[in-house]
Amino acid sequence: MATKHEQILQYIDELPVGEKISVRQIAKALAVSEGTAYRAIKEAENKGYVSTIERVGTIRIERKKKENIEKLTYAEVVNIVDGQVLGGRAGLHKTLNKFVIGAMKLEAMMRYTGAGNLLIVGNWTRAHEHALKAGAAVLITGGFDTDEAVKQLADELQLPIISSSYDTFTVATLINRAIYDQLIKKEIVLVEDILTPLEETIFLRTDEKVSDWHKHNQATQHGRFPVVDHNMKVQGMLTSKDIVGHSPDTPIDKIMTKNPMTVGEKTSLASSAHMMVWEGIEMLPVVDDGNKLEGIISRQDVLKALQMIQRQPQVGETIDDIVTNQLVLTKGKTKGDDVYRCEVTPQMTNHLGTISYGVFTTIVSEAANRFLRGYKKGDLVVENMTIYFIKPVQIDSVIEIYPKVLEVGRKFGKVDVEVFNEGVLVGKTMMMCQLIDRP
Repeated sequence: MATKHEQILQYIDELPVGEKISVRQIAKALAVSEGTAYRAIKEAENKGYVSTIERVGTIRIERKKKENIEKLTYAEVVNIVDGQVLGGRAGLHKTLNKFVIGAMKLEAMMRYTGAGNLLIVGNWTRAHEHALKAGAAVLITGGFDTDEAVKQLADELQLPIISSSYDTFTVATLINRAIYDQLIKKEIVLVEDILTPLEETIFLRTDEKVSDWHKHNQATQHGRFPVVDHNMKVQGMLTSKDIVGHSPDTPIDKIMTKNPMTVGEKTSLASSAHMMVWEGIEMLPVVDDGNKLEGIISRQDVLKALQMIQRQPQVGETIDDIVTNQLVLTKGKTKGDDVYRCEVTPQMTNHLGTISYGVFTTIVSEAANRFLRGYKKGDLVVENMTIYFIKPVQIDSVIEIYPKVLEVGRKFGKVDVEVFNEGVLVGKTMMMCQLIDRP
């Protein structure tokens, strides 16, 4: 039996795209409290199929696939630019494929404007009208309004007209930044991208016996299975170690490992890998917010995915990428003589014009990571770091990073890193790292 919260989420998911939603409406339709309805709407918003817009309300939007994440809906644009919807609210759920800045004559502007576009323009009523007729939505900058006839046309064509108080440059920058952020998110692999779905997952039930474990083991050659109750909620994990010395008639719930570690669909692959390496886990159940089983991920799946990520080109640069791209390796004669050089650019400094603590930490971590790969193929996760900032490093300086491996084992490594500027020691770091092997 699904909970009220789950029933509301299912109800919202089945609503047509573009439908308006309210707490009161949901509470009345499903006979639940307004508090329960509000919590469910917020979760739907987090999952990406509902959007709340100021002065418009909450609407059902199309859930974007990961490969189309760089495309925005008009509803998202309204939120990005702090906009006001003047007309065409019924089309807010639609996705735009590109935006056009109207800074030319009308005829030339229309050559670049087509269906699914967003025309960014000032208070030029004729341009608003022509864009709508071409199938494009309109974003009016400078906080200007438009004619009532244009608003009516927008309602008829279900194409939004949005007004923002920002100027054209700021609006374009905000939208570009939002798309860029989406591209970075696209590169972050989540559990949902690699999990074995529920329909392909072999699991046991709490009322089954050890003999059922043997049947699944013979069929799949696997030795670990999640255990669920009659509501599909994960109650435990049963492995080959758990059944040793027990007869085939032994109830599973008597010998299973209770309250096992689990992950959610939105957990990052890096977090899952860290958990599996640190705890020595070969397989993790994937659950929803109600602890219901949604699939599994294996250690082998995670490691293969991590290997695949290394081969993919980075689409959107994060702050770490910008910083670590400055690192240049100078090979020494021997293995331990490698030196990394880095120029302190304006983006890497604090308000005093010296290298920021966060950037310094990123640089020494990356240098240690690259250096350790020469000893062992894989990635590291910093477990403990002690940093000594000896002297400030000013803007436009060139620093030299000298990593030195003190000890490296199968699952951990100790690294000492010294940082120099013009031959003077400016910082020193001692790191303890966990090592994640690549298959």
